[in-house]
Amino acid sequence: MTPLQLKTTRIVRLLAAMLVLLANQGHAAEAIRHTVQADGHPLAVWEKSADGANEAILLVHGRTWSALPDFDLQVDGEDLSLMDGLVAEGYAVYAVDLRGYGESPRDETGWLTPGRAADDVNIVLDWIGRQGGRETKPHLFGWSMGSTISQLAAQRQPNTMASLTLFGYWHNPDDKFPVDEADAAPARETNTAMAAASDFIVPGSISEKAVDAYVKMALAADPVKTDLRGYSDYNALDPNELTMPVLVIAGTHDPLAPADNLAKLFTRIKTGHKQWVSVPGGDHAAFLEAPRAYFINELVAFLRGVSL
Repeated sequence: MTPLQLKTTRIVRLLAAMLVLLANQGHAAEAIRHTVQADGHPLAVWEKSADGANEAILLVHGRTWSALPDFDLQVDGEDLSLMDGLVAEGYAVYAVDLRGYGESPRDETGWLTPGRAADDVNIVLDWIGRQGGRETKPHLFGWSMGSTISQLAAQRQPNTMASLTLFGYWHNPDDKFPVDEADAAPARETNTAMAAASDFIVPGSISEKAVDAYVKMALAADPVKTDLRGYSDYNALDPNELTMPVLVIAGTHDPLAPADNLAKLFTRIKTGHKQWVSVPGGDHAAFLEAPRAYFINELVAFLRGVSL
């Protein structure tokens, strides 16, 4: 395929995705809630699936907010749901509430650690792989803190997933974290509207109505901030252990995912099937904002390439 043909194909796909999104405005179905047992602990897993979908993807949320505010934001007259966008592309889409988030309760410790979250993600991936008679393993997508949890999951059990997407990757691969002090108690701090609106950085990239809807939905789903410890689990992160296809994607204006850190990550990823995409005009929440169609187009192009 010539460069001109490739460019034309990408434009056609982008326009087709935008037309599908416009056609589906105001007609989004509600997500179906499943309960998946992870070593005896219930996890809420949300599903929206295209009819006849033969490929699935699991979305892992970030540090503060759970699956539905992040990945299924519904605003009258606007298409902002990443789940809906991927359903329009033919996927079975799942999103997990990690322990202490959304409708997944905390466990008896009151804490969530990256290692526990990574193991839970792999349990959910295994569960998804047994749904619907699909022949392919699910893809894994992690945003912000979810990106490092997803990387850890991929290193621990690389055979549970078809591919790994790391969006808004915040970690400097050269950093190391100290071991926690013992006997700390969970703070259980109240979440705030300011925190809910903090990821929307580029002026004009999202409507005030959408920001207000996100804040309302986020605070309703996660009124209390989940307590994390065990950041030293991240000391095991090693891009050289990633053997599956990997997409690294970040907004050009994302202050939490500086290009220098992404370059370290990307160059150290072992697999030869890897891509690095910069989303023009995007920030830490690019898939909820003006570059949404571009973001979905690039993500889907990568996912389809995995299947070739």
